Amino acid sequence: MRNQLFTLLMYFDMNKDHQYILETGSRKHICINCGKKTAVRYKDKETGAYLPEQYSRCDREVNCAYHLNPYKDGFAKAIKENKDLSRFLFPSTKKMEIGNAKKTDKPVTFIPFDILKQSRHSYEQNTFIQFLTKLFGVEETNKLIGKYFIGTSNDCFRKETGYWLGATIFWFIDIKGRIRAGQVKLFDENGHTAKYINREGDKASCTDGIHTPLKWSYQKKKEHLPEWLANYIESKKIFCFFGEHLLKDKTKPIAIVEAPKTAIIASVYLPQFIWIAVGALSYLTEERCKALYGRDVILYPDVNAYEKWYNRALELSHIANFKISDYLEATSTQEERQQGIDLADRLIRYNFNEYELIQEYPTPIYQAA
Repeated sequence: MRNQLFTLLMYFDMNKDHQYILETGSRKHICINCGKKTAVRYKDKETGAYLPEQYSRCDREVNCAYHLNPYKDGFAKAIKENKDLSRFLFPSTKKMEIGNAKKTDKPVTFIPFDILKQSRHSYEQNTFIQFLTKLFGVEETNKLIGKYFIGTSNDCFRKETGYWLGATIFWFIDIKGRIRAGQVKLFDENGHTAKYINREGDKASCTDGIHTPLKWSYQKKKEHLPEWLANYIESKKIFCFFGEHLLKDKTKPIAIVEAPKTAIIASVYLPQFIWIAVGALSYLTEERCKALYGRDVILYPDVNAYEKWYNRALELSHIANFKISDYLEATSTQEERQQGIDLADRLIRYNFNEYELIQEYPTPIYQAA
């Protein structure tokens, strides 16, 4: 009870002002210090993604007491200032004096392709697919479903929302065709991420990893998790770009945006590029960018993010020929800046068949070098 209360109080304290918070609920992870499954990990409350596994707190306060806060060692500040994160990605092997169990990283587990196949259903209920159909029609939308392997999930659940019926699954498939992750996201009828008020009174997005509803479905049936899913939940996650599987095409330059939704929509308006998404600027790391080696790459940051993306492109300029568009930065109104629009918000104002004819502004591209 004391541990649960401590976790709850810590969550409330962190949740007030910080983007990175301790995960709530009963889920526990392997502690990197004592080796017991008693750790609570830090998450990005905006994206739902876990921070590197060393950022966690062990519930064994007496026998282990491991706790690494991302705001204490400079990790959060480094992300905010777009500094090199490499020194944070590989935690020291030095252990605390209390607890000396050794932890060995498990090999990366990929999601079986059959799981993706099982998600290709109920598109008439999928709110994002219906939004795309209104924009582009049935034929073009079907092409997008096949191109990006868009799936449907009806199994995500929150007490505050009930089941997320008609949610979308964005599958993250690497250049070798391996499924590294699946992001479940519920959209409203206008193509925006659905929100809800969580039990702490904060606005949260209806976003989760695919392993969560899969795990729930087995638990609901009182069945054991399949070996791959148990391994996937416990293994180290090494993510790729959304749409990375499309990079086998060497004939086109690459365009990178933040959100999968934006990449999908932009691919219709500007088909001269291969459109992929990184998820968040902090995920634009050297490890992830290996798939871009030697390619021509254009970055399309959301409004108000131009400078941060430009600085990141400078840091990664030895990997690829990066350029960056200031289209949104140069043309957005004050209202649009307050809304934090992205490229998709601008593109959908136009008929996709006429877009090239009615662009109000050219898109200036600057070499990041």
